[in-house]
Amino acid sequence: RRSDHMTSRSEYEADGPVAKRIASVTPYFPFKGIPRFYDIGGFLKDPEAFALVIEVLVERYKGQGVTKVGGVDARGFVLGPPVALALKVPFFMLRKKGKMPNAEHGESYAKEYAGDDALGIPRGALTENDSVVLIDDLVATGGTLVAAIDLVKRQKAKVAECACVVEIKFLDARANFAKNGHDDVPIWALMSEDILQLDGLNDPNIPTDGYVDDGAAH
Repeated sequence: RRSDHMTSRSEYEADGPVAKRIASVTPYFPFKGIPRFYDIGGFLKDPEAFALVIEVLVERYKGQGVTKVGGVDARGFVLGPPVALALKVPFFMLRKKGKMPNAEHGESYAKEYAGDDALGIPRGALTENDSVVLIDDLVATGGTLVAAIDLVKRQKAKVAECACVVEIKFLDARANFAKNGHDDVPIWALMSEDILQLDGLNDPNIPTDGYVDDGAAH
């Protein structure tokens, strides 16, 4: 019987023991005027932690009927391909408008931090028989993932779940999903802000000499 977690391995649960190991090398910095911008570059340079991130995602989705993995521009391009390879399913990119040929584009959406953008999906990437996992590094307001879900559903496919490494829970992306007609799509994240406590500017092991956040949207 399927439980709330697609994997029954308790150590892989959200904010669980493995998540805390990964959180220990995932710093935050002031960036774009945001006091806590979580930097996945911390675990990317720790091969053990990076491997654990991928292992958790693979364990979660193997045997669940996932037929395609979609990565959201840009950090989903780092996390999605190794998951797709391990699951032995195709990977596709959801790229920002103007970055990919032969793509169909969705409506403009408000970005997580500032400004507007639009996503594109390769024409014919999906069919009505596809069950898709969408992967990104972080979900905050959920605006980018809403745009991604719109495109997947436009190609008649189903989004089984949106998977992120980090969820900023107080921004309530789930409410945004519901407001946009996507309350059928669950969000799963490995870590929340509750366990992400590595202050990049004040940790002596993280070189930050000369870093100043200009506060501007990028």
